[in-house]
Amino acid sequence: MKEYPDLRMHTAEHILNQTMVRLFGCGRSFSSHIEKKKSKCDYRFDRNLTGEETAEIEKRVNEVIKADLAVREELVTKEEAAGKLDLGRLPEGTGDSLRVIRIGDYDACPCIGEHVASTGEIGGFRIASSSFEDGVLRIRFKLA
Repeated sequence: MKEYPDLRMHTAEHILNQTMVRLFGCGRSFSSHIEKKKSKCDYRFDRNLTGEETAEIEKRVNEVIKADLAVREELVTKEEAAGKLDLGRLPEGTGDSLRVIRIGDYDACPCIGEHVASTGEIGGFRIASSSFEDGVLRIRFKLA
């Protein structure tokens, strides 16, 4: 299991990813760096976010956090996951069984990291900044 410096921050990454998928259809981040004080996610995108979009992302992520959704894991086969989950970041040589993290009915994603037990443990989410360069939108975020 992969260890993260802050389980809250890693779980918030999952929620941010699903929020980006739902709002923009851009897919989950292709790269992320999770730290205790500030983290970042990179998305394939065509521009920077507007102020209104930033506020909407924060609002939606914080609604999921406040809903205090259960975070649970389950094992599924690759065959079961294919077509239902984004398998793009799976390393080569991954076995037939996948560990999937489910955040209520909001998100499901293969993951080897540790997470909080419920979203209510995360605290407030805030986008610190975003930038766009060469087809990559970078979102930097913090937790209260």
